[in-house]
This record gives sequence, structure tokens and C-alpha cells, in this order.
Amino acid sequence: MGGDLGVYARVERMASVQISRRVSWLGYGACAAAGCLWGTGFYFGKLALREMGVGHMVLYRFLFASLGMLPLLVQMWLRKGAGGRSGAGPAAPKWTRREAVTLLLSAGLGIPLQFLLQFEGLARTTVSHASLMVGTMPVLLALAATLFAGERLDWLGWLALVGSTIGVGLIEVGGRHGAAVAGEPTLTGDLLVVASLVIALGWVLMNKSLMRVHGPLAVTAYGILSGSVMLVVWVVAVDGVPPLAHVSGTAWLALAASGILCTATTTLLWNWGLHHVPASRAGVFLNIEPALGSWLGVELLGDRLGPFAWVGGGLILAAAVVLTTRGQEMEPEVILE
Repeated sequence: MGGDLGVYARVERMASVQISRRVSWLGYGACAAAGCLWGTGFYFGKLALREMGVGHMVLYRFLFASLGMLPLLVQMWLRKGAGGRSGAGPAAPKWTRREAVTLLLSAGLGIPLQFLLQFEGLARTTVSHASLMVGTMPVLLALAATLFAGERLDWLGWLALVGSTIGVGLIEVGGRHGAAVAGEPTLTGDLLVVASLVIALGWVLMNKSLMRVHGPLAVTAYGILSGSVMLVVWVVAVDGVPPLAHVSGTAWLALAASGILCTATTTLLWNWGLHHVPASRAGVFLNIEPALGSWLGVELLGDRLGPFAWVGGGLILAAAVVLTTRGQEMEPEVILE
């Protein structure tokens, strides 16, 4: 009898390991899918910018993203209502005043400020250049961990940081050797994209602190909705009511795709994936975005990258891969504290 119990225990352990591995692979798949969808964001944005200004394009993107979040909100509200009944499970934790302020601050930085700045940069540069600038995000995260979390980079990490910086410089030099169909790349546009990434880093860190208490779905949904409300107020006050009558079907499809696929869906996929795989391993999938985005710009929009820009993009992507596949894991929560 004892031998049978031992066999059953081993079988259960093996089944548990198989399920864990399957979930891990699904987590990696979710992160990879998010990286691919993010890589199309600048392409769809550039299509919409042909027919409207930056403010109206970003506003429509997040209105579509908010529409994609509605089913999630309904599910959370139903769960919250069921949590108050006996035997229905624990209720969701209440938001403190400090947490609510942090949520609003992160939403204000991460949605109106970051995206208006980022797409203002896209309007002044090419899709390929903007996408390659996004490749500096893992590098910025590593630098933040070194400055604020007390982590130490070895010689290979510092070499990756230097190589990424050189890569940005080479892209700027390479950008002067060819004009793109949608306009020439400019230093101002590229730097605006990089500045938006610095703001995005703060957004990510504040959200990570909130997710420890309220979970990724609640923080994502409430953050996108509150940020979208701020966008409506700002854009209507500054740019007026967004256009409706003279927008082509292509632009509407691009706006819907950028909002539902490149914002709402990607955020949910990424947050779900991070719950099932180590952050240090998931980070490598961020490199899909600049690689795919720059390829789309060259192949579909006629962007041109000179030889210096190709080398610079390679340096940025190589540095990002090195810094996201290191043995040590950089936890954003530690940086925030």
C-alpha cells in the first residue's frame, strides 16, 4: 500500500512539473506575442499621422484601448461584487489614497506625457529610426538598476552600455545619408522618442509597486482608463475636437489596431507572461519591437538606413540582448524602493 502511495506521489509530481513547464512556455509565448504586436505600433501610428495631428492620433489610440479594456473592467466589477457575498472568495483589496495618487501620477506620466512626446518624435523622424531608439529601453533599465538599486555591472555590461550609446550616435550619422518616403529622420525626433522612454521607465516602476497589491489586470485597466480621461481633457483643450468626417478607412483600421492590439492586448499579454516567467528572461522579448518596427519601416514605408545606421541598430540590439540575458535579474521593485 505504501509503495502505491509513493508511485501516486511521483506521478503527481511529474504531472505538476509538466503543467509548470507548459505554463512557462505559454508565458514566453505571451511575451513574444506582445513584443511582435508592439513592433507594429509605430507603423500603424505613421499611417494615422498622415491624416491627423499627433494629439488626435494618440487620443483615438487610447479611446480604442479603453474600449478593449471594458470586458476586463466588467469582469473585475462582477468579481468585486461577488467577493462581498459569503462564500464567494476574498474581496479585492481597497485602494488607499496614496495608491490612488500613485496610479493617477503614473497614468499622467505614462499615457498623455509619454505617448504625446513619443509620437511627436515619430512625426519628426522615420518609423525605422523611432523603432531602433526603442531598443535603448533595456539599456535604460540596466542603467537605472545601477544608479538606484546598487547593482554593479561587470565589464561586459558596461561595454554593452557604451556600445548602445555609440549605436545611437551612428544611427544619427546614418540618418543623414538617405531620405525616407514619409520624411527625413531628424535628431529632434529621435531624441524625443528617447525622452519618452525615460518617462516610460518611471511609469513601469510605479506600476510595478501597485501590482504587488492590486495585481496587473486592475492596474492596467484603471491606468489606461484614467490616462485616457486625461488625454481627452488635454487634447480637446489644446487641439480641439478630433476629426470624424474626413478620416479614411485605412486610418480608422490603423487607429483601432494600435489601440486594441498594440496597447490593450499587448499590455495584458505582457503582464500575464511576467507572472509565469522570470523578468530577466522575459525582457529579451522587448528586443522584438525595435527589430520588427525598423524592418516594417524599411519594407512597407520606404525608409532608408545608411550603413552607419545599420551598424548602430545592430549595436543597440546586441547591447539589449546582452543586458536582458545576464544571469542576475533586475527587479524594478527594488529600483523603486
